[in-house]
Amino acid sequence: MDLQILDHRLRVTSISKNGLVNYTHPLIKLIFLRNRTRCKFFSLTETPENYTVVLDEEGFKELAPSEHLQVESSIWLPLNVASNGNASSSSQAVGVTKIAKSVIAPLAQQHVSVFMLSTYQTDFILVREKDLSVVVSTLEEEFNIFKEVEGEYVPVGCQDFTNSLLKNGKEAIQPTVHPVLIPQNQFCVMSLDPDTLPSIATTLIDVLFYSNSPKEESESSTGQDLDCIKFFSFSLIDGYISLVMDTEAQRQFPADLLFTSSSGELWRMVRIGGQPLGFDECGIVAQISQPLADGDISAYYISTFSFDHALVPEEDIVSVTDMLHQQRNEPATT
Repeated sequence: MDLQILDHRLRVTSISKNGLVNYTHPLIKLIFLRNRTRCKFFSLTETPENYTVVLDEEGFKELAPSEHLQVESSIWLPLNVASNGNASSSSQAVGVTKIAKSVIAPLAQQHVSVFMLSTYQTDFILVREKDLSVVVSTLEEEFNIFKEVEGEYVPVGCQDFTNSLLKNGKEAIQPTVHPVLIPQNQFCVMSLDPDTLPSIATTLIDVLFYSNSPKEESESSTGQDLDCIKFFSFSLIDGYISLVMDTEAQRQFPADLLFTSSSGELWRMVRIGGQPLGFDECGIVAQISQPLADGDISAYYISTFSFDHALVPEEDIVSVTDMLHQQRNEPATT
């Protein structure tokens, strides 16, 4: 298999809920007016706490500094696993499950922190630019590794990082086993023809920016009532659109414009973290993706500024719940 280092240098940011009004203009520009920005990688995810925005350096220029914008200090590079030159989709299990053992676990063992962004089309593994030499050294036995340069893929290996650290010489640290929350929402992972994006513009703006009443915002900010969770993710990456939303939000969109897999599968969420996770701890994705891979259970995985979120097929939620609570020695409740 091939591992591709894509030609994007990304920033991971967070916009506070009460500061969103200061960023609606640039966000609308980034979502709908592609001809007015050179941004090629854009992802916006709403959670109860904030809006996580992952975007390339051209897109980042659109976000003015303010007290409402938090920016993780690192430059992140997106990796993508490809099979026969195409995004890997041959495995029966989809999403992060198919790369858990070949990519996620080895990087965790080398203390490389990853930020995951699963989309309808593929799974992006974001790593810090400063960790790239360790990533290549760790994965080059398993993969043919290529770096995208001006649209062409150029082979890379350890020899390209002669002056860099090739292994993290840190002692193995037992990762923290974080608590999980399993809200009741059913989720859909969908896509959309970019040419039809204007047709859903008003609905998308409504869902993203105006769907919460002040009462709902107050409740969600306390984090106390999470039987159902506010979660909506929109990505526009290299011309491909991916949307993750619950069935309540889906009903607001025209059914004939959004498309999903032929099975029309519904997904349930596993939200990871009791307190904000930060960006430095390693192994968080691995501790969720490894047992799912062992059970051959598909999973999409979306990291955000504060917490991580795995989506598993609804039919598997009981076994996943039992598995994760056993891992944490907690009673299973769904």
